[in-house]
Formats: sequence, structure tokens, C-alpha cells
Amino acid sequence: MNVNQSAPPVPPYGQPQPVYPGYHQSSYGGQPGSTAPPNTYGAYNGPVPGYQQTPPPGVSRAPPSSGVPPASTAQVPCGQGGYGQFGQGDVQNGPSSTVQMQRLPGSQPFGSAPLAPVVSQPAVLQPYGPPPTSAQVTAQMAGMQISGSVTPAPPPSGLGYGPPTSLASASGSFPNSGLYGSCPQGQAPPLSQAQGHSGAQPPQRSAPQQASSFTPQASGGPRMPSMTGPLLPGQSFGGPPLNQPNHVSSPPSQALHPGTQMAGPPGPPPPMHSSQQQGYQLQQNGSFGPTRGPQPNYGSPYPGAPAFGSQPGPPQSLPPKRLDPDAIPSPIQVIEDDRNNRGSEPFVTGVRGQVPPLVTTNFLVKDQGNASPRYIRCTSYNIPCTSDMAKQAQVPLAAVIKPLARLPPEEASPYVVDHGESGPLRCNRCKAYMCPFMQFVEGGRRFQCCFCSCINDVPPQYFQHLDHTGKRVDAYDRPELSLGSYEFLATVDYCKNNKFPSPPAFIFMIDVSYNAIRSGLVRLLCEELKSLLDFLPREGGAEESAIRVGFVTYNKVLHFYNVKSSLAQPQMMVVSDVADMFVPLLDGFLVSVSESRAVIISLLDQIPEMFADTRETETVFAPVIQAGMEALKAAECAGKLFIFHTSLPIAEAPGKLKNRDDRKLINTDKEKTLFQPQTGAYQALAKECVAQGCCVDLFLFPNQYVDVATLSVVPQLTGGSVYKYACFQVENDQERFMSDLRRDVEKVVGFDAVMRVRTSTGIRAVDFFGAFYMSNTTDVELAGLDGEKTVTVEFKHDDRLNEESGALLQCALLYTSCAGQRRLRIHNLALNCCTQLADLYRNCETDTLINYMAKFAYRGVLNSPVKTVRDTLITQCAQILACYRKNCASPSSAGQLILPECMKLLPVYLNCVLKSDVLQPGAEVTTDDRAYVRQLVTSMDVAETNVFFYPRLLPLTKSPIESTTEPPAIRASEERLSNGDIYLLENGLNLFIWVGAGVQQGVVQSLFNVSSFSQITSGLSVLPVLDNPLSKKVRGLIDSLRAQRSRYMKLIVVKQEDKLEMLFKHFLVEDKSLSGGASYVDFLCHMHKEIRQLLS
Repeated sequence: MNVNQSAPPVPPYGQPQPVYPGYHQSSYGGQPGSTAPPNTYGAYNGPVPGYQQTPPPGVSRAPPSSGVPPASTAQVPCGQGGYGQFGQGDVQNGPSSTVQMQRLPGSQPFGSAPLAPVVSQPAVLQPYGPPPTSAQVTAQMAGMQISGSVTPAPPPSGLGYGPPTSLASASGSFPNSGLYGSCPQGQAPPLSQAQGHSGAQPPQRSAPQQASSFTPQASGGPRMPSMTGPLLPGQSFGGPPLNQPNHVSSPPSQALHPGTQMAGPPGPPPPMHSSQQQGYQLQQNGSFGPTRGPQPNYGSPYPGAPAFGSQPGPPQSLPPKRLDPDAIPSPIQVIEDDRNNRGSEPFVTGVRGQVPPLVTTNFLVKDQGNASPRYIRCTSYNIPCTSDMAKQAQVPLAAVIKPLARLPPEEASPYVVDHGESGPLRCNRCKAYMCPFMQFVEGGRRFQCCFCSCINDVPPQYFQHLDHTGKRVDAYDRPELSLGSYEFLATVDYCKNNKFPSPPAFIFMIDVSYNAIRSGLVRLLCEELKSLLDFLPREGGAEESAIRVGFVTYNKVLHFYNVKSSLAQPQMMVVSDVADMFVPLLDGFLVSVSESRAVIISLLDQIPEMFADTRETETVFAPVIQAGMEALKAAECAGKLFIFHTSLPIAEAPGKLKNRDDRKLINTDKEKTLFQPQTGAYQALAKECVAQGCCVDLFLFPNQYVDVATLSVVPQLTGGSVYKYACFQVENDQERFMSDLRRDVEKVVGFDAVMRVRTSTGIRAVDFFGAFYMSNTTDVELAGLDGEKTVTVEFKHDDRLNEESGALLQCALLYTSCAGQRRLRIHNLALNCCTQLADLYRNCETDTLINYMAKFAYRGVLNSPVKTVRDTLITQCAQILACYRKNCASPSSAGQLILPECMKLLPVYLNCVLKSDVLQPGAEVTTDDRAYVRQLVTSMDVAETNVFFYPRLLPLTKSPIESTTEPPAIRASEERLSNGDIYLLENGLNLFIWVGAGVQQGVVQSLFNVSSFSQITSGLSVLPVLDNPLSKKVRGLIDSLRAQRSRYMKLIVVKQEDKLEMLFKHFLVEDKSLSGGASYVDFLCHMHKEIRQLLS
């Protein structure tokens, strides 16, 4: 290896450590040797032996520190990088500041230990040269060979992510882990494991040809040199603090000049010359000697036990090194960089195959021929030309499509094109609709289909001359020839039974059993519906909604209500034969709100009184859906049922269920049955509903198990939604329920919809994920589709693609609008095709990839054991990254972990999916919770899965009170919390405010209106409305976050050291989870090992 490349400040990952002068070394891995210090720490994330215990928690942190070193920095021998020196073009990962870091006294220049190159990573093979100009971080591992074909290797035994053997939480009691207890969260791995990956911040996301590779604490932006071991929270050491808060963004203008040396926090003395650097035979898992080191997430047999593979040596004055979390890729930094680089310019869709800004960036879209990323996002915008190349890379080719997505007010809704009785122009062979990619020929008299190449005649009324470039002269006057998204008015040929549809109807079906009455739900709902009925969705500027409404109440029997406008009082009709459901009245059941308002309000006043003394506890469920569907069928219209239901339907009736909840099935082969419906009756019912255009939205209010897996089948297959309010109490849950219901009733919905995705020759749609029904292999049928639902489509090759022509997708959605108009919405997207794997990896979108992988895994649990599903995900991720390492990364030191620039967050996000409640439930997660989350994620869009799997953590008391912008987010890890501050965490479903025990009294007073921390009510769900800047700012922030999300997030205030804190910590996803999920650092080490196995 070239000696002129900068050395890593700590020895390579998994290699023998150099000798520190003056210390006797014990044997390592059971073999004699003089190079490795003993492994003084226990298993991953376990307690550290020989450590002094923490001082009182929450010693406040000093400001982040990195910057230009003092002039007296030790000299570095010619050609070797200084401690933490970074190459030209390196962009900083984490905050910068002008505070200078001091070195440990006695730092010496590097000796001739093995060096890892700290060079940027162009995505093409090239010989070594001087350091080029992009961000690269390298993680040195022992002599990994890259030759040979990539063959999947089974994961090493014992590398599962099961519950840790030494964690108290396995028995249900929670240890004081992390910041405030005795186990530090980000413990360094044993020496036999990966010794450290550090991460670098890339240049801006659009910069081509980059990879991130990781070397222990070396490279990337101003690098953090090796650390003095895992500092326990609150512990301080000489020199600047270790845990840099990374919400301090550095001004771009203060970039350091290439070659500037960086001093860092004190580390161990640099290595001296050692003659025995290469002495041990490499084991497959990267450890040395015969004994295997502990695996991620397996604690040592008793607290404080040293890891296997090392024997206790004489006491060391230096604590063990620790992998610096600031040095591995940070989601926060990537999001921040993309906002800075791509948030200011509009995203113009005219160019084929452009990767859009991240979902977390606010940007404007200008449609110039391709659909906006708000409608379609792809896992890659440059797809392999051949199926062999696609198989080799293992990157799933998928699109997440949100056909009716709501646009921000600054962007125009799709234009509606009316071609009159002739209807929209289509290809005669493949039936694709006219779009900007169609090629007009023969002077405009014919056009060649861009999907199947068929030549079609242009009808006389559509004819137009071509200009000198071959384009129609009216191209910019016609949305279908110049825009990526537009709508056609459908002719009668596109309607059921060849007649135009009636406006849809909404039917409200209310459970009036004992539980619903006692909890106050029925009274609250009836009161709310009086005002809600004025907000039914309406088209364009219509004065009132065309939607008609009907009402049903039920327990063991069903009650229908006649609310005809001519009646003085509503009339009730009871159907007790639930086995053979019919609708007892037609006229007067579905009515216009404006005409029958007085009768409806009278009914809503009477329902709570009528059933106030009920003792009926049993309910039915399937007959309720059947009744609603029959009513829509009789009225010959599509529509939506809003069902408000409280308990497991155990009354004698079709669809009766039994309680089958069994936690003993978790982690067994029968666990999949918990996610499957109990009976096939609901699938059959859903099929009938779809045929009628009857969509079901279900609001559940369970006090115990209700079998969400079965009850959600009909909502899931009809394109509906499920909302769940466990242990509903009016005073605590009223706001959340009312807000969700209001939004659900008001949102614009397309009814009786059919969607088809067409592709150009070479690829085809093979798999679909979402809330819909499919009766054949091509048509996605949706009884209802709203602006929040997505359909995820996977594509496979069926022929070779052409680099010049690229690949095309066209999504066509036929639906009935809220006003009863039949429409076609068309979205087109052109993608590039490539013959080089590097081009594929350079144009991927990790957020979309994770969205697809989560949905793939969540569907997998229906048919496979959860462990199999998890292993499949890990293997696929390892194959994607190993293929990149083998085929695209330039030659580099054998053991580097090199990640593609676009995918450097794949490991952290994938770990969040693996640790989610569906794939790795904690002791407190119910079967219903898991089924609920599983069906929820199935139709989430990319922005929702992004924040759901990696929650946003915002410090509330660090930014100036007068600042109107959202505070910068910090990483979701406990060690980022300071006990003198208050933080807000949100993931799209939950909202927490965490209050540190050391928060200033004035801040507590301003926010909670109490005089001290101890007086704050834990579990508080509403902040008091106070007239001071802090209170207004925090409440304003909460309101704006809720407005961004599709569901109302109920607030929970959590105090440090309180029992609710365990719930909050569950969302700190970079840390080890109580259910046994790996920390980000551990998982990165594990992924590295998997990749090395594939490459060896």
C-alpha cells in the first residue's frame, strides 16, 4: 500500500492494535501476541468493567467543538495525514465551531502502522492517486478480499437480533439503561468485532460519483480523532466534551482550507512502530484467534464480564476506545444538507431520470412533462438495462404512487381535459393514454406509441401540424402533450353498466352497545356530527356537497333511520335477522343534508337518550358492513361507511369472532397466524364491497383485544382507513378522535376506482402493495382512494432495455369524483437506463427504498416466521452494499466499509424497520397494536414512513425564543439529550415532550404553569395556554407539526426518570431497544460483517 496516504488515527477495524509504550500486553484471542491491548469491556452495550461510575446525571454539555487546531500541533512525518487531517473537498459531518480542541499531552507523530487511504470514492474503478475531492469515510477491517463472485453466505451463527441474554428487560422489568443509569447506550464493540466506522458528510446530494466509506474515526469532514472510551453520561474529561449536539449547523462560509489539520478531543497516544502488525489468521467474522467474540446484542454472562476472546491483563490507565456516533452517517446531517442544497430552487421535471429532493425538503415542483415526485417516487431513477444486472445489484425497482396526492397551495392541481364524446386518445394496441412521450409522424397524421411502438392514426378532430423539430405546434396548449400529470373527463364507455354514476353517499354506523354508551363516545359523536355534516367534501367551487348521508345504530341488532325531510320526527326500523341482512327502507334513508337538516339534528339528539340505559354488551360486525353495502347497492351509488365500533364481535351472526390472542406464539412459526384473519368471511365481504364501490373507514375504541387483524380486512381491501383509540376516555382522547374524524369526513375521495400501471417494453409491473383489491394481475381496484393513500408497484425485466430510449411508466386511475363525475387521472414518468452499476447506485432514493422494504417485510409476516423476514431484509441490504463495494468502489484497503453516497443511510433506516413493533415487539406491545401498525404502513407514502421509522427529535429550549423557524432536529439517541433541556419527539402518530430534571425553574413556569419540575404532571396531554413567548412558540410548533401529518398526534408529556420514559425511549431509534434491537453502531458493525462474508 502507498505510504503517502493518510493514516487512520485508530487502528483498523478488527486488526491487531499497536502496542502502547510502557504497557505489557496480554494475549489476544487465546494466542500469544504483543500487539493488542486486552479487551476491557463487556459485550455490546453492556456495563463497562473497571469504569468509575457516573457523577449525577445530566452534567451539562459544553458546546460542540471542532475547528482549526492550535499552531503548536505536533508535526507529522512527510506524506502522512495528521491526526484527523482531512482531504480536499471533504465536507464536514456534524457541527463545526471555532472552539479549539486540545490534544492529550504527549501526542506523538504516527509511526508506520498500516495505513488506510482517506480518499474520496468515485464510483468507477481507478488506480490510486492523490486524494480527490469528495467526502469519504472508511472503516478499516481486517484483510477483506474482494476477488471472487458474490455468493450469499449464511449469517454466522449467533448473529440474530433476539432479546439480549443479560438485559433485565427480557423479564419485563426495565433496567436503568442509558443516560441516567449504569449502562451507556453507545458502548464500543469488543475488539474482535468491527472496531469502528466513522462517517463523513457528503458534498451536496446532486454531486455525482461518490461513496461514503468508513474508517475508524478518520476521514470525512473535520474528523473526530479516536475517543477516550464510552463516556458515561454526565462524566466529563479534560478537554472538550465528547457528545456533540449536532443541531448546531455550521455556516457554510467557514469551510476550512484543504490540508488544514484538525485537532480533536483527546484520544489514546498514537501508535508506535510495531513489528508484529500482521500476525493472526483472520477468522470469517473478522476476529483473531480461535475464540469467537461476542455477537451484537448478546450481553455477557454477568455484568462486567469481559468479552470472550480476551483475557484480563494488567490494569490500563486508558479506557477502551469508543466508536464515535458523530462519525457515522447522520440522517439529520443528510436531511439538512439536502434542504440547504435543493430547497431553494424549484424542482423542474423536464429532464428524464432526475432524482428529486428528499421528502424532508420543502421544494416547489414545476411540471414540464414528468409527474411530480408528490405523485410518484422511485427507488432508482436509473434502472439496469438487463435483468442480470438487476439481479446482481439486488436493488428493488419500485415506484410509490400516490395518485390523488394533495398539492401545496402554490402548485396547480392537474388540468382537466375534455375531449367530448370521442374521449381521450389512446394507443390501439396497449391502450396507453396520449402523453408527452408519444412521437408524431407523417406530418402529424399518425403517432407512434412510446410504450409498445405501435403506429396509430390521429383522428381528424385531433390533427395538428408539426414544427421543424417534429413537435406539434399546439403541444404547449394541450396538457396531455406537455405535462406529466393531467385528467381526462371520461365518457359513458368508462362507466359501470354504461351509465353515468350518481353522486356518492356517506353512511354513519354507530355502535350503541354498553361500552360505547358508558365511555361517552356516542354522545360525543352525535354532538360532533351535527356540525361535521356542513363540511362534506365538495367539488371545485360548489356551494354545497352533492354527497347524501344515512344513519344506522347497532349492537346485536341493527336500527335504520328514516330522516326524510317531510317527516317531523325521524323513524326507526329494527332488523334483528342479522344472518340475512336487508335494508328495510329506500326512500328517506339516504338524504341531502341541506334538505333534511332539522330531522337529522333531531335524530342525533335522540340517539344518546334512546340507548342511555342499555345493558347490551355484545355486538355484531359483518352484518353492519353488509347492511351499508346493500343500502348503497339499492341506491345505485358508490360511497363510504364510517363505522364506530368498540368490542370483539362475539354475538351470534356471520363474521362472529373469538378471542385468539396468544403472546406465547411470538417468536414461533405460528406467529404469522396472529396477523392473518380468523375467518375467510371478511375477504368475501370485501370483494362484494369493492364491486359496489363501497369503501369502509373503521374507528375502533377497544378496551381489550378486538382482533384488528380480522376487523381491518374490509377497510384494507376497500381502500379505507382504520383508526384505533385504545381505552378511549372522552377527556383524554376527545381532541384526537374529533380531529381524525373531521379530517376523514372532509377529505376528497375518489370512488369506485380502478388503477393500471403501464410500462414501456422491457419492464412490467409484477407486484403491488397497499390498501386495495385485485381480481386479476394488472388492475388495482379501490372502492375508495383518498389523497393520503399510496400504491407501491414493483417492476421486473421481461426484456433488455435501451439506454437511449430509457423506460417509461404511466399510471392511469379511473374514478368517480365527489360530485359524481367519472374521470381519468394520468401520471407519466420517464426513467434513465444504464449499463454501469455505478449509474444505478448514483440515482437511488433511500427513503423510497425503505418504504418498499418495510411494506415487503410487513406483508411477509403474513406467510413467514418473523425471524425469516428479518433475515431476508438483512441479507438483501448486505447484497446491495456488497455489490456496490465489489463493482463500483475504487480499489482501497481490504477492509473498508464503503457505502454509496445515495445509500449511506440505508443501514440506519433498515435497522429502524427491523426494530419496529411488527418485526420485533417489546413486552408491552399488544397483538392488536402490531396488526394496526402493519396495515397502516402498507399504504403510507414515503414522507410518512421516513418519520415513522426515524422520528424527529427537536430541542425546544436551545434556539432563541424569538426565532420563528422550526428548531433544527437532533439525532434520535438518548446521549443527545441533556437534562437541562426540553425536547419534542414526533413520528407521525405519537408526540412527546420530554422534560429534563435539571430544566430551569423559569422555563418550567413558562411552559407548564407550575413552579418546579416535581409539580409537572407526568402524562399530561395538553399544555396550558399561557401568555408568554415560550408557551406560544411551543404550542405553535405542536400545531404546525400536527398540520403536516395525516393523523392527529396526541401529546404525552414525559419527565426524566419517570415510568413513562421507557415509552419515550422506545422511539430513540439509534439506541439499543429493550426488545433486543441493535443500536445503530452495532448494526453498522453487523452489516459490515455480512458484507465481508459475501465478498469473501
